[in-house]
Amino acid sequence: MQSAEPHPTGYLLWHLSLRWRVAMDRMLAPLGLTHAQYAVVASLYAITMGGTRPSQRQLAQFSGLEPMYVSRLARTLEKAGFLERADNPDDPRAVQLALTPKGVEVVKTAAPKVRELEDRYLEPLGGSASGKNLELRRTLQTLLSHAHSLSGAQSQTAIGT
Repeated sequence: MQSAEPHPTGYLLWHLSLRWRVAMDRMLAPLGLTHAQYAVVASLYAITMGGTRPSQRQLAQFSGLEPMYVSRLARTLEKAGFLERADNPDDPRAVQLALTPKGVEVVKTAAPKVRELEDRYLEPLGGSASGKNLELRRTLQTLLSHAHSLSGAQSQTAIGT
């Protein structure tokens, strides 16, 4: 049933992200990954391509996931043989992460499937290379940057009180 008024933006973003996550989980399941796990291994792959062996905190910052969530995901991914966790020689409280050969292989296998899924979802906009998609990406980046600044302002307010 279609309502006369469009749904609020937050509602639409929430439902679209839920559908995206479900589709990603289904597509990645045969590879032994969830959407969140893929976010971790793909982010780790991207960071390590520059020669860096990041800490869990650095990976969390890069991926946009909460540090505690990255820690839990990293333990699960380590048990599955996709990554290795090691003590950081420069900081005994930190853990460094690295992909195993199995982890590199799963990222290389999953990445084209993820791009294909994204292309299917972006068909109504003319595909991932379309001007409409570029504008959508710019708009979403603006909203993400604003949300980040709001969360930083809220954290500062909480600290200052």
